[in-house]
Amino acid sequence: MDLLERDSVLQDLAGHLQAAVSGPGRVALVRGEAGVGKTTMVHRLTQLADPHIRVLVGACDPLATPRPLGPLMDMAPRLGEAVHVALTGALAGTGRPSEVFDCLLADLRSHPSLLVIEDVHWADEATMDLLRYLARRLLAVPALVVATYRDDEIGRAHPLNGVLGVLAGYSWVHRHTLAPLSRRAVGRLATGHGVDAEQLYRISAGNPFIVTEILASPDEGIPATVREAAAGRLVGLSDAARKVTDVMAVLGCRASLPLLVGILPDANGAVEEAVASGILRTDGKVIEFCHELARLAVLEVVPAPRRLQVHQQVLAAMRSGPVTADDLALLADHAEAASDATAVLEYAPRAAEHAAALGAYREAAAQYARALRYADRLSSDQRAALLEGHSQAWLLASELDEGIASRRTAVKLRHARGDRRHEGEDLRWLSYVLWPAGRTAEARQTGLEAVRVLEGFGPSRELAGAYLNLCQLAVYEHEAAAVAAAYADKAIALGERFGDAGVVVQARFHAAAARMLCEGSGWEACEQAVSSAMEQDLQVDAGFMAGIACWFAAQQHDGPRTTAAVKRAESYFLERDLLSYLLGTRAFSSWGLLNQGLWTQATDTAQEVLSHPGPPPIARALALTVLGLVRARRGNSQAWPALEQAATMVDSNLLLNTGLGWEARVEAAWLGGHDERAQAEAQRGLTALADRTHPWLSGALACWIHRLGGTPPKAPAAKPYALELAGDWADATAWWDKHDCPYDAALARLAGDAPALRQALADFDALDARATMARTRTLMRSRGVRPVSSGPRAATRANPYGLTNREMDVFKLLGEGLSDAEIAAQLYITPKTAGHHVGAVLAKLGVHTRHEAARKISHPERR
Repeated sequence: MDLLERDSVLQDLAGHLQAAVSGPGRVALVRGEAGVGKTTMVHRLTQLADPHIRVLVGACDPLATPRPLGPLMDMAPRLGEAVHVALTGALAGTGRPSEVFDCLLADLRSHPSLLVIEDVHWADEATMDLLRYLARRLLAVPALVVATYRDDEIGRAHPLNGVLGVLAGYSWVHRHTLAPLSRRAVGRLATGHGVDAEQLYRISAGNPFIVTEILASPDEGIPATVREAAAGRLVGLSDAARKVTDVMAVLGCRASLPLLVGILPDANGAVEEAVASGILRTDGKVIEFCHELARLAVLEVVPAPRRLQVHQQVLAAMRSGPVTADDLALLADHAEAASDATAVLEYAPRAAEHAAALGAYREAAAQYARALRYADRLSSDQRAALLEGHSQAWLLASELDEGIASRRTAVKLRHARGDRRHEGEDLRWLSYVLWPAGRTAEARQTGLEAVRVLEGFGPSRELAGAYLNLCQLAVYEHEAAAVAAAYADKAIALGERFGDAGVVVQARFHAAAARMLCEGSGWEACEQAVSSAMEQDLQVDAGFMAGIACWFAAQQHDGPRTTAAVKRAESYFLERDLLSYLLGTRAFSSWGLLNQGLWTQATDTAQEVLSHPGPPPIARALALTVLGLVRARRGNSQAWPALEQAATMVDSNLLLNTGLGWEARVEAAWLGGHDERAQAEAQRGLTALADRTHPWLSGALACWIHRLGGTPPKAPAAKPYALELAGDWADATAWWDKHDCPYDAALARLAGDAPALRQALADFDALDARATMARTRTLMRSRGVRPVSSGPRAATRANPYGLTNREMDVFKLLGEGLSDAEIAAQLYITPKTAGHHVGAVLAKLGVHTRHEAARKISHPERR
């Protein structure tokens, strides 16, 4: 088929390839619906590549549980020896995916390459991690990485959205959409085929695959569906060739010729016939359907008994030879389809362990779930072990509810068996997960029960972990530093005794954190603990502490410290593929950006967290709070819905513990003119904190009561709050300014003299805090202070059209020809809001259409 209406995309891809192989490297994302021609486009690009460019092609398969690093396995024969060795080690469980990634990157540096990963919407987590890894480091690599995916099959909850969100920040990542063919193009293809072009266009909706399939069998007339078109391609094939297509349809993925011959001994000639018919294609010794839609059409007419027989034959053929780690997912898939429970229980748990070792935690959880469907024939101990693995996989995939449910069931099984030691360990893990899931009271109760059970067995490694868990909860719940220290001492003693370096370093970190949050000193000791964990290569412990340090820095409103902590944490996570920690850190980062007055970046980061399918409740609640608070300060009516949603994500205790959730509700009430409600909210928070020690939480709430004209009860207060409560607004302001917190500094100025009030108003204006400005003007009038008219906001004066910052963002995107929906997606706002901004921009530009606005952008001299 001619590549109609694809020249511009093909030229762009060829240009990317030419530029990339000369350096720096690039990524091209090619998206479109099934059958729109993505594979054909990529194939044509490989044909255009210069002979000195190495072409590497791999594909993801539509398996129920995808093969970990499947595309890389496809490319392996054309890669260097070092990649082979690392990949073999990772698949065998003796190496790590990060080593494979490093070796692949080194291999790509050595030779100009075109690397293609097809159908990444079917990718396993490890392959998605590989795409993230390569994209981040391509600037120093002479390679073009092309990834294709079906954009009509990735809903909001699809894991690929997380990858696309990460890639959105890289300027060297380019996106290309393949649209359906126009009516004119379909008519051109239909010429000479004796079909009604208009009807063909209506039935196909311009999908190139459907058009091609229909035109391939003109004697059959115009089929009503794609399946009928695919079935028409099979007419005339011999029985042997039909058997090949039936078997390939049931296999559901690319298959090797030896495997096919193992099922159909006389398959060689039949394969050639099927390939000649255009229904199958070969790539070396690998066979596959030319298109997934064709496979589905064939599969639909394969009788159920024949499908069962094929799965049984495949299972037997694969088991008859050596079984590699890469075979486990396929074996488990075929075992379940063959209704072979024994084989499912043999391969699914091993496939789960293998997937988890490669960082493909969702695939691991799916394999554990597969095994659990057949676990009724296992002992309760074996079922509990599967549930524990299932829970851990979901925890690492940041799907806490699923992990909690499985762990609860494991606890019940262990208890019923009288296996108290394992029950205690399961209780400890359950407590550990319950807290970030927003169930703090249950986390505390469960953690205490874990210690009670494990103490009955005397000193142990498990008990060390249980003591550490209570130490962590004491810090997060803001109990006295002495409480956290007591648990830390017990954890350290047992950790050292049983050689658990992770427990030791985490206990030291949290004991120091308790001192820091309660008494103001301890950050250096926290930093030493993180560095020690990194030096010992305790990756999980180091990553966890690095992320939590971002939270503590944001709680203390220390801008420079928060920025440094976030930068270190995110770098560490990305380099070591600890992506399950990334969303929490991004939520803490949004809070830090909010403190520093970088509100657009703060809301963008918060929206990034919320757009991901798997952030834990604590991260979602914090991101929603940041959005709600920015909206409240700017007078947006959608502030309270975001804050209320945040409150439903976690219990009230966690809302208070995060350090922002409760204070945000107090401030939002004040900004809305509800002073009594604001005082009541602040008083409730202080009452809840009465038996805790956290001057950053209680100090903030006490200050709000003071600002509202009330008399706060005596409570611990961090330095800037203590200064303001003592009437020293000037020193409080100086503290906030020193730590890069402009909004907090402006709030402190509200207690000052006339110049201070005018400066506060100017500061709020610079932040576009319209609601806060309104409250400030009311306060100034009550004190007889006249505002100084400053004209338009500074940001508005800085551009020739009088546009606000947000309108400038919209203005630039209009120049790129984006629709309201596309602008909304870029700016993380609703299409309706984008439309309002577009209308405001057109009015200020003095134009009536987007085209005229684009001309203003292209020719700024035409004002």
